[in-house]
Amino acid sequence: MKLATQNNDTRDGQLIVVNRQLTRYLPAPYPTLQSALDDWQQATGPLQACYAQLSDDSAGQVLDLKQLLAPLPRAYQWLDGSAYLNHVELVRKARGAEMPLEFLNDPLMYQGGSDTMLAWHDDIAFATEEIGIDCEAEVVVVTDDVAKSCDSTHAGKHIQLIGIVNDISLRNLIPAELAKGFGFLQSKPPTAFAPVLVTPDELTEYWHDDKLHLAMNTSINGKWFGSPNCGSDMQFNFATLIAHAATTRPLAAGTIIGSGTISNKDRTKGFSCIAELRMIETIEQGKPTSNFLRFGDTVKIEIVDKQNQSIFGAIEQQVIKA
Repeated sequence: MKLATQNNDTRDGQLIVVNRQLTRYLPAPYPTLQSALDDWQQATGPLQACYAQLSDDSAGQVLDLKQLLAPLPRAYQWLDGSAYLNHVELVRKARGAEMPLEFLNDPLMYQGGSDTMLAWHDDIAFATEEIGIDCEAEVVVVTDDVAKSCDSTHAGKHIQLIGIVNDISLRNLIPAELAKGFGFLQSKPPTAFAPVLVTPDELTEYWHDDKLHLAMNTSINGKWFGSPNCGSDMQFNFATLIAHAATTRPLAAGTIIGSGTISNKDRTKGFSCIAELRMIETIEQGKPTSNFLRFGDTVKIEIVDKQNQSIFGAIEQQVIKA
C-alpha cells in the first residue's frame, strides 16, 4: 500500500491512503502516520482495506499532489547512513586519503534534524549560493519499534515503509563543521521527501535482501544527471543499518533510516549528488569544474518501475534566494 500525509493546516497533517497510480485517495482510519506507526500491527489491516478499495478506479477522491506534506512532517528520529562505499572512497581519494579498512565492516551514520521535513515540491531556499548547495538522492526506510541490540538477522522485519528523499547538503559548510570533531549541524538543513511511502510488498521483486533494486533517476534543470541502481554497490543493506543504529539504543516507531547518496562504480550510471561529479573531476583534472546548485536551478528525483510508473512520486524542487 501507499501512504501520504495531506495538508490540513496542522503540524502533522492528515494520513491518507493513496492508490497505486498516485491519482486517488481515501482518508485513513488513523489521524496521522505517526499514530498508525505507534499501533502498526493493528493498523495494517484497516489501512490495507482502504488500499484494496482504491483498486476500483472510481473509489475515493481525486488526489492533488500539491496538497501533500512530507509523509512524516516531523519524525522522532532521522539517522542517515553512508552505505555506498564508492561514494566514501571517492570523497577521500579526491583529497589524497585512503579509505580505512574498517569502513568495510562498520557503517558510517549520523543523526540528522527531524523536527522539520520538507514536502516534495518545497523550495530549497538560502540567502547565498556560496554555501555549496547540493542534492543527494537517497532511499529511506521507516521502522516500527526496534529493541536495543537487535541484530541484522532480525532487523529487516522492522522495515515497514520505504521512500526516497533529497538529503540537501551545504558542501562548503561541511569541512569546518567536521573539523570540530562533533558532526553535522548547519551543513545539513531539512530533508525533502517524495509524496508517498510504500510498504515492502508494494515493491514486489524490486525489494529483496533488504535493498531496493531499481534506478534512482536524478535530473537538474531538465537534464539527466544520473540513474545509479540502488541495489548495486550497497555495502550495507538496511537491516545492517538498522542493527548498527540500535546497537546501544532502542529505536522508536517512526524512526527513519537513510541509505546515503546512491553511488555506483559504473560511472556511465551518472550521479546522485554534484559533489561526487566534482570528486571525479578533481581526480581526473586536478580541480572541479562543475558548479553546485544556483538560484533558479531545479532538481527532480524519482524512481519508476519497469512499466515506467512512478512508485513514490517525484521530488521536484527549485533553488531560490531566501
